[in-house]
Amino acid sequence: SLTLVVLLPAMAGAQHLLVPMDDDQSNQLKAYGLTFNALRDGNKAEWFINYRGGAYLLPDLPDLRKRATLDGVSFEALDNGRLAIIRAEIAAGNMDAISLERAPKIAIYKPSKSPPWDDAVTLALQYAGIDFASLYDEEVVAGDLAKYDWLHLHHEDFTGQQNKLYLGFRDTPWFIEQRDVAMASARKLNFPNIPAMKKAVAEKMRQFVERGGFLFAMCGATETLSLAIAAQ
Repeated sequence: SLTLVVLLPAMAGAQHLLVPMDDDQSNQLKAYGLTFNALRDGNKAEWFINYRGGAYLLPDLPDLRKRATLDGVSFEALDNGRLAIIRAEIAAGNMDAISLERAPKIAIYKPSKSPPWDDAVTLALQYAGIDFASLYDEEVVAGDLAKYDWLHLHHEDFTGQQNKLYLGFRDTPWFIEQRDVAMASARKLNFPNIPAMKKAVAEKMRQFVERGGFLFAMCGATETLSLAIAAQ
């Protein structure tokens, strides 16, 4: 009689990459970019909430290792045994593991001539290597927010009074140009003035969030967005 022997390849090395987000991470922003681009390329990932600063779990792929190394992102190679121990630790503590299945489509609300140094969100995303699109009043009113999952706002005055900059810069050429461009957009969209246009933009953003979109606002955008919505 013959005995059939099947030889299976040994499971060697790691199967996963753990990207810590605590003090052991040498480049936090690039780590976000690494995870974002892994998702964009069709890979699955996990977010370990409250574990190692909110660490990410990625597949151990040569391209991901190469990108992490080039970007100075700290990572640890894990085999299935070590991952099982981590999962048990997460299950036993005030932690959770969230599946990440696709990269979000991100937009930044800003004027076309906004200087890059004037917007911390733009600088952070560019440094991290995260893709985003830019849009402003005309695109928002046209309904383009429906194309995106995330919207970022910086220091925008949604009351349309431009009060934060008006006091100190109302006579400067760049401010006058910015005001004229806003007025031209208002007229193009059949609004009587800039405040009316900004209120309509604020309402579009409210609807975006109501439909499940994520909004990240900072600086003057937070309170003036609420004022513009309340004014309706």
